[in-house]
Amino acid sequence: MAVIAMLAGLTTPILRDSRERARTVVCAGKLKQLLGGLLSYETENDSFPYGFQSYSGTMESPDHYAGIAGTIDLPGRWWFDCLGGIDHATGAGEKLLTCPSKRQVGLQFSLNVLCGNYGANLSLCRVRQYTQPYQEGFSGDRPAPRATLRPAETLLLVDSGYSLISWWHATNDPPVSLPRPSLMVGGVQHGAYVPGMKINANRILLPGQADDAIEGRHPNRTVNVGFADGRVACKKADELLVEKSGDCWNSSPLWQPGGDAVTP
Repeated sequence: MAVIAMLAGLTTPILRDSRERARTVVCAGKLKQLLGGLLSYETENDSFPYGFQSYSGTMESPDHYAGIAGTIDLPGRWWFDCLGGIDHATGAGEKLLTCPSKRQVGLQFSLNVLCGNYGANLSLCRVRQYTQPYQEGFSGDRPAPRATLRPAETLLLVDSGYSLISWWHATNDPPVSLPRPSLMVGGVQHGAYVPGMKINANRILLPGQADDAIEGRHPNRTVNVGFADGRVACKKADELLVEKSGDCWNSSPLWQPGGDAVTP
C-alpha cells in the first residue's frame, strides 16, 4: 500500500502536467484557426476587421453579442463575428473561441466568450468609434494592409483576459491612467491582461480573475501568441511586456506596427 501511495504521488503531478500541456496544444490549434480567419479577411478586404463596432439598426449584420442578458458587455459586432460560423443565439462556433485552459471563475466569466479566452490586438483590429477620449488612439480607420507591417514580429491574437487587448494592458506604466474594471456595462473591457505577467499582481482585478491573471493559464506562465504572418508561438508571458524608457515605450513592432519606440 505504501508503494502504491508513493507511486500515485509521483505520477499525479506528471499526469497533471501532461493534461496542461495537452490543453496548451489544443489552445494553439484554436488560435491558429482564428488567426487564419483574420488573415483571410485581411486578404479579401485589404485590412483587418474592426475589433468592435457598436450595434445599431443600420449595421450590416444584426448579429451581436451583449454578454449575459446584455448586462456586462457593450452590444455590437466583434472581430470574430466577421469570420463566419459564430451564432451567439445557438452557441454554434463559440467553442472555437474558448481557451481550454481558461481559469477565470464565476458565471459572469464562464458564460461569456469575451472573457478569459483570446484577445485581438487593438493596434491592428481597431474599434470603429470609442467614446472615451483616452482611447482615441485605437479607434477610427483600420490600419494599413498587412504587407506594410512587420507581420512576423507583430502580435495579432493572444491569450487574454478580454476579447480586445492593447499594449497599454501589457505595461506597468501606461500613457494614461486606465479605468477601474467593473461588472457594469462596458466595464469588463478594462480588465484585459496577458495571463501570467508578473505586473498583473499589482493590477486591480475583478473577482474571479486572479488565478488566470497572476498564476497564468499555461505551464510555466506561458501564453500562445498568433502573429500577423500566421505563425503561432508559445511565449513566456513576460516576453510580451512593454517597458518605458524616458518618454517612449518599446511597443513596436510587437504590439504596434512602425518603428522601435512609441511616444503617444
